[in-house]
Amino acid sequence: MLIVISPAKNLDYESPLATRKHTKAALLDDASELMGGLKELSPQDVSALMGISDKLGLLNYDRFQQWNEPFTTSNARQALLAFKGDVYVGLDAYGFNDDEFAFAQQHLRILSGLYGVLRPLDLMQAYRLEMGTGFVNARGKDLYQFWGTKITRELNKQLKKIGSQTLINLASNEYFKSVNKVELNADIVTPVFKDWKNGKYKIISFYAKKARGRMSAYIIKHGIADPEQLKRFDWDGYSFNSAMSDGSELVFTRHEP
Repeated sequence: MLIVISPAKNLDYESPLATRKHTKAALLDDASELMGGLKELSPQDVSALMGISDKLGLLNYDRFQQWNEPFTTSNARQALLAFKGDVYVGLDAYGFNDDEFAFAQQHLRILSGLYGVLRPLDLMQAYRLEMGTGFVNARGKDLYQFWGTKITRELNKQLKKIGSQTLINLASNEYFKSVNKVELNADIVTPVFKDWKNGKYKIISFYAKKARGRMSAYIIKHGIADPEQLKRFDWDGYSFNSAMSDGSELVFTRHEP
Protein backbone atom coordinates (compact mmCIF):
# COMPACT_ATOMS: atom_id res chain seq x y z
CA MET A 1 0.00 0.00 0.00
CA LEU A 2 1.01 3.59 -0.55
CA ILE A 3 -0.20 6.28 1.86
CA VAL A 4 -0.60 9.96 0.97
CA ILE A 5 -0.94 12.77 3.50
CA SER A 6 -1.00 16.56 3.40
CA PRO A 7 1.79 18.87 4.56
CA ALA A 8 1.38 21.37 7.43
CA LYS A 9 1.58 25.15 7.70
CA ASN A 10 3.61 24.99 10.90
CA LEU A 11 7.25 23.93 10.62
CA ASP A 12 9.96 22.74 13.00
CA TYR A 13 13.58 23.35 12.08
CA GLU A 14 14.84 23.39 15.67
CA SER A 15 14.18 20.01 17.33
CA PRO A 16 17.04 17.46 17.37
CA LEU A 17 16.78 15.13 14.37
CA ALA A 18 15.49 11.60 14.92
CA THR A 19 17.60 10.33 11.99
CA ARG A 20 20.46 11.66 9.89
CA LYS A 21 19.45 9.74 6.77
CA HIS A 22 18.16 11.94 3.96
CA THR A 23 17.23 11.86 0.28
CA LYS A 24 16.56 14.27 -2.58
CA ALA A 25 13.03 15.11 -3.69
CA ALA A 26 12.13 13.60 -7.07
CA LEU A 27 10.47 16.77 -8.41
CA LEU A 28 12.98 19.30 -7.11
CA ASP A 29 13.60 20.73 -10.59
CA ASP A 30 9.90 21.57 -10.84
CA ALA A 31 9.97 23.13 -7.37
CA SER A 32 12.92 25.27 -8.46
CA GLU A 33 10.97 26.47 -11.50
CA LEU A 34 7.99 27.35 -9.32
CA MET A 35 10.22 29.11 -6.81
CA GLY A 36 11.62 31.29 -9.59
CA GLY A 37 8.20 32.91 -9.92
CA LEU A 38 7.57 33.10 -6.18
CA LYS A 39 10.84 34.98 -5.64
CA GLU A 40 9.50 37.80 -7.82
CA LEU A 41 6.66 38.52 -5.37
CA SER A 42 6.88 41.37 -2.86
CA PRO A 43 5.96 40.79 0.81
CA GLN A 44 2.61 42.47 0.10
CA ASP A 45 2.05 40.19 -2.90
CA VAL A 46 2.72 37.12 -0.73
CA SER A 47 0.21 38.32 1.89
CA ALA A 48 -2.44 38.95 -0.76
CA LEU A 49 -1.79 35.67 -2.58
CA MET A 50 -2.13 33.55 0.55
CA GLY A 51 -4.63 35.69 2.47
CA ILE A 52 -2.29 36.01 5.45
CA SER A 53 -1.12 38.83 7.71
CA ASP A 54 1.66 41.25 6.79
CA LYS A 55 3.87 39.57 9.40
CA LEU A 56 3.37 36.11 7.87
CA GLY A 57 3.68 37.58 4.38
CA LEU A 58 7.12 38.96 5.26
CA LEU A 59 8.15 35.65 6.87
CA ASN A 60 7.28 33.70 3.74
CA TYR A 61 8.76 36.32 1.43
CA ASP A 62 12.03 35.85 3.34
CA ARG A 63 11.72 32.07 3.03
CA PHE A 64 11.30 32.39 -0.73
CA GLN A 65 14.34 34.66 -1.03
CA GLN A 66 16.50 32.33 1.06
CA TRP A 67 15.45 29.20 -0.85
CA ASN A 68 18.43 27.96 -2.81
CA GLU A 69 20.11 24.82 -4.07
CA PRO A 70 21.84 22.56 -3.38
CA PHE A 71 19.92 21.32 -0.35
CA THR A 72 22.15 20.19 2.50
CA THR A 73 21.64 19.14 6.11
CA SER A 74 22.71 22.69 7.03
CA ASN A 75 20.02 24.54 5.05
CA ALA A 76 17.25 21.91 4.82
CA ARG A 77 15.54 19.21 6.86
CA GLN A 78 13.81 15.88 6.20
CA ALA A 79 10.16 16.53 5.31
CA LEU A 80 8.67 14.18 7.91
CA LEU A 81 10.65 15.96 10.64
CA ALA A 82 10.04 19.48 9.32
CA PHE A 83 6.23 19.59 9.31
CA LYS A 84 4.59 20.22 12.70
CA GLY A 85 0.80 20.31 12.22
CA ASP A 86 -1.91 18.10 13.72
CA VAL A 87 -1.30 15.21 11.29
CA TYR A 88 2.35 15.14 12.31
CA VAL A 89 1.55 15.25 16.00
CA GLY A 90 -0.48 12.09 15.39
CA LEU A 91 2.32 10.52 13.35
CA ASP A 92 4.98 11.22 16.00
CA ALA A 93 7.85 10.41 13.64
CA TYR A 94 10.35 11.42 16.31
CA GLY A 95 9.48 8.12 17.96
CA PHE A 96 10.21 6.00 14.86
CA ASN A 97 13.03 3.47 14.86
CA ASP A 98 15.23 2.76 11.82
CA ASP A 99 12.94 0.05 10.48
CA GLU A 100 9.90 2.31 10.76
CA PHE A 101 11.67 5.16 8.95
CA ALA A 102 12.63 2.67 6.22
CA PHE A 103 9.02 1.44 5.88
CA ALA A 104 7.72 5.02 5.82
CA GLN A 105 10.24 5.95 3.12
CA GLN A 106 8.77 3.23 0.90
CA HIS A 107 5.08 3.54 1.74
CA LEU A 108 4.37 7.17 2.75
CA ARG A 109 4.19 10.23 0.51
CA ILE A 110 3.52 13.88 1.39
CA LEU A 111 1.70 15.93 -1.24
CA SER A 112 3.08 19.46 -1.50
CA GLY A 113 2.17 22.65 -3.31
CA LEU A 114 5.86 23.50 -3.79
CA TYR A 115 7.58 20.11 -3.98
CA GLY A 116 4.79 18.06 -5.59
CA VAL A 117 5.53 14.77 -3.83
CA LEU A 118 7.89 14.29 -0.91
CA ARG A 119 9.25 11.10 0.61
CA PRO A 120 9.63 11.24 4.41
CA LEU A 121 13.42 11.63 4.25
CA ASP A 122 13.54 14.07 1.34
CA LEU A 123 15.27 17.29 2.33
CA MET A 124 13.13 20.41 2.07
CA GLN A 125 13.70 24.05 2.82
CA ALA A 126 11.12 26.03 4.77
CA TYR A 127 8.12 27.27 2.78
CA ARG A 128 4.41 27.88 2.83
CA LEU A 129 2.43 27.32 -0.35
CA GLU A 130 -0.88 25.55 -0.05
CA MET A 131 -2.01 23.45 -3.01
CA GLY A 132 -5.19 25.50 -3.46
CA THR A 133 -3.27 28.76 -3.89
CA GLY A 134 -4.23 30.57 -7.10
CA PHE A 135 -0.67 31.35 -8.13
CA VAL A 136 -0.50 32.13 -11.83
CA ASN A 137 2.55 30.48 -13.37
CA ALA A 138 4.04 29.51 -16.73
CA ARG A 139 1.97 26.30 -16.80
CA GLY A 140 -1.42 27.71 -15.85
CA LYS A 141 -3.61 29.67 -13.48
CA ASP A 142 -2.90 27.70 -10.31
CA LEU A 143 -0.82 24.94 -8.73
CA TYR A 144 -3.13 22.19 -9.95
CA GLN A 145 -2.34 23.21 -13.51
CA PHE A 146 1.34 23.62 -12.70
CA TRP A 147 1.62 20.04 -11.45
CA GLY A 148 -0.71 18.55 -14.05
CA THR A 149 -0.21 14.77 -13.98
CA LYS A 150 3.34 14.85 -12.58
CA ILE A 151 2.21 14.05 -9.03
CA THR A 152 0.12 11.13 -10.28
CA ARG A 153 2.97 9.77 -12.38
CA GLU A 154 5.31 9.93 -9.38
CA LEU A 155 2.81 8.03 -7.24
CA ASN A 156 2.41 5.43 -10.00
CA LYS A 157 6.17 4.91 -10.08
CA GLN A 158 6.22 4.08 -6.39
CA LEU A 159 3.13 1.89 -6.56
CA LYS A 160 4.85 -0.15 -9.26
CA LYS A 161 8.08 -0.27 -7.27
CA ILE A 162 6.42 -1.69 -4.16
CA GLY A 163 4.13 -3.95 -6.21
CA SER A 164 0.89 -2.47 -4.92
CA GLN A 165 -2.42 -1.43 -6.45
CA THR A 166 -3.80 0.26 -3.33
CA LEU A 167 -3.48 3.89 -2.32
CA ILE A 168 -4.58 4.96 1.17
CA ASN A 169 -5.83 8.53 0.96
CA LEU A 170 -5.19 10.29 4.26
CA ALA A 171 -4.76 13.70 2.61
CA SER A 172 -7.20 16.60 2.70
CA ASN A 173 -9.50 17.25 -0.27
CA GLU A 174 -7.43 20.30 -1.22
CA TYR A 175 -4.32 18.20 -1.68
CA PHE A 176 -5.87 15.02 -3.05
CA LYS A 177 -7.37 17.06 -5.91
CA SER A 178 -3.80 17.20 -7.27
CA VAL A 179 -4.01 13.44 -7.94
CA ASN A 180 -5.57 12.41 -11.26
CA LYS A 181 -7.79 9.51 -10.19
CA VAL A 182 -8.30 8.33 -13.77
CA GLU A 183 -4.57 7.97 -14.42
CA LEU A 184 -3.72 6.60 -10.97
CA ASN A 185 -2.93 2.89 -11.21
CA ALA A 186 -4.50 2.00 -7.89
CA ASP A 187 -7.71 1.46 -5.98
CA ILE A 188 -8.23 4.35 -3.57
CA VAL A 189 -9.20 3.65 0.04
CA THR A 190 -10.12 6.69 2.15
CA PRO A 191 -10.32 6.37 5.95
CA VAL A 192 -12.70 8.92 7.51
CA PHE A 193 -12.77 9.81 11.20
CA LYS A 194 -15.93 11.04 12.93
CA ASP A 195 -16.64 12.06 16.51
CA TRP A 196 -19.96 12.13 18.34
CA LYS A 197 -21.14 15.70 18.85
CA ASN A 198 -24.58 17.21 19.39
CA GLY A 199 -26.33 13.90 18.87
CA LYS A 200 -24.59 12.73 15.71
CA TYR A 201 -21.24 11.67 14.25
CA LYS A 202 -19.42 14.40 12.39
CA ILE A 203 -15.94 15.19 11.13
CA ILE A 204 -14.21 17.58 13.54
CA SER A 205 -11.19 18.99 11.74
CA PHE A 206 -8.69 19.01 14.63
CA TYR A 207 -9.47 15.43 15.66
CA ALA A 208 -9.68 14.17 12.07
CA LYS A 209 -6.27 15.59 11.16
CA LYS A 210 -4.62 14.01 14.17
CA ALA A 211 -6.38 10.71 13.44
CA ARG A 212 -5.01 10.71 9.87
CA GLY A 213 -1.55 10.92 11.37
CA ARG A 214 -2.35 8.18 13.87
CA MET A 215 -3.62 5.91 11.10
CA SER A 216 -0.43 6.58 9.11
CA ALA A 217 1.67 5.65 12.14
CA TYR A 218 -0.48 2.55 12.73
CA ILE A 219 0.22 1.33 9.18
CA ILE A 220 3.93 2.07 9.48
CA LYS A 221 4.42 0.51 12.92
CA HIS A 222 2.51 -2.65 11.98
CA GLY A 223 3.93 -2.92 8.45
CA ILE A 224 0.41 -3.28 7.04
CA ALA A 225 0.06 -4.33 3.40
CA ASP A 226 -3.62 -5.38 3.30
CA PRO A 227 -6.24 -2.59 3.54
CA GLU A 228 -8.59 -5.03 5.30
CA GLN A 229 -6.27 -4.84 8.30
CA LEU A 230 -7.00 -1.12 8.63
CA LYS A 231 -10.39 -2.06 10.05
CA ARG A 232 -8.60 -3.20 13.23
CA PHE A 233 -7.46 0.36 13.94
CA ASP A 234 -8.50 1.20 17.50
CA TRP A 235 -6.11 3.92 18.62
CA ASP A 236 -7.40 6.90 20.62
CA GLY A 237 -10.80 5.27 21.07
CA TYR A 238 -11.76 4.99 17.40
CA SER A 239 -13.34 1.84 16.01
CA PHE A 240 -14.39 0.74 12.55
CA ASN A 241 -18.04 1.52 11.80
CA SER A 242 -19.17 -0.98 9.15
CA ALA A 243 -22.66 0.51 8.90
CA MET A 244 -21.30 3.92 7.86
CA SER A 245 -18.60 2.54 5.55
CA ASP A 246 -18.61 1.37 1.96
CA GLY A 247 -16.00 -0.40 -0.17
CA SER A 248 -13.69 2.55 -0.68
CA GLU A 249 -14.50 4.70 2.36
CA LEU A 250 -13.67 3.25 5.77
CA VAL A 251 -15.41 5.20 8.53
CA PHE A 252 -14.07 5.15 12.10
CA THR A 253 -16.12 6.62 14.92
CA ARG A 254 -15.78 7.35 18.62
CA HIS A 255 -17.94 8.87 21.33
CA GLU A 256 -15.30 10.48 23.54
CA PRO A 257 -12.09 12.15 22.24
